Amino acid sequence: MTGHQHEVQYLTVHGHRRAYVKVGQGPVLLLLHGLGCDHTTWEPVIDTLARRYTVIAPDLLGHGRSAKPRADYSVGGYANGMRDLLTVLGVDKVTVVGHSFGGGVAMQFAYQFPERTERLVLVGSGGLGPEVSPAIRAVTTPGFHQLMGLLTLPGVRHLGKAGMRALAATPWKHTRDLDEVAEIFDSFKDPYARAAIRHVVSAVVDWRGQIVTMADRAYLTQEMPMAVVWGRDDTVIPVRHANNAARLAPNARIEVIPNAGHFPHKDHPHRFAKILHEFIRSTEPATYSRARFRALLKAGHTERPIATVSRIKGA
Repeated sequence: MTGHQHEVQYLTVHGHRRAYVKVGQGPVLLLLHGLGCDHTTWEPVIDTLARRYTVIAPDLLGHGRSAKPRADYSVGGYANGMRDLLTVLGVDKVTVVGHSFGGGVAMQFAYQFPERTERLVLVGSGGLGPEVSPAIRAVTTPGFHQLMGLLTLPGVRHLGKAGMRALAATPWKHTRDLDEVAEIFDSFKDPYARAAIRHVVSAVVDWRGQIVTMADRAYLTQEMPMAVVWGRDDTVIPVRHANNAARLAPNARIEVIPNAGHFPHKDHPHRFAKILHEFIRSTEPATYSRARFRALLKAGHTERPIATVSRIKGA
């Protein structure tokens, strides 16, 4: 299912080691993974995308091979970290692609640094509504850290992973993402990774669901090409959040992929890469105007365009 493993490079920013993969040539795509994942979530599409683009896929702080310090794990903190990584790499502007929690970071990046964002692509993204899987809400509960410490002891962990992988292999669509969940579960054996994940989730989710939302600032995206990609069978963040995106950003391009779960880029890598390329090919990169941004901020929601909601393909 995946391409070959790409060489991981390292940079130190603000005293913390940052791991990332950088391949290809052309306009830059910044690929941001989800909670508990790392850059390898993008392996199935990296080679295809690298034929036309420079692909930068980092491990976010607290994830993968990047450092896991006591640090700012808010979406704003992550957006700052991405800006700094790109600056050190000499990259000025990117199309930012965010999956799940990485979608929340991508939105925040586009909001904080519009002058460096050419387009915004959200994949099964957080930040578009309150609903989220109970498993993610559970991370914020007292005792999660200790419970995961027990569940990820060697014998128990291997049993748990084997069970999830076996369920993932069944044709039942509600278990299709469990092979990915097994990898996330495995990463929790590192207490520093567990602590980092808990900080991340606590910043964006409480017992009622997602706290951080783009709803109050979505009108700013009318100046930026935006695409939203979702798997129809997503059991982590419901596909109806794609409808929320269409309502909040009427000019956004929405693609719902049938027979795909929370990881549509892994379930259908060629289709995903094609959607991404078609979106980039058919849109002009955003150009930042401080005067226009100021006018939008002053007008607020009243300046939202009255546009028809994009037809949701595949829905």
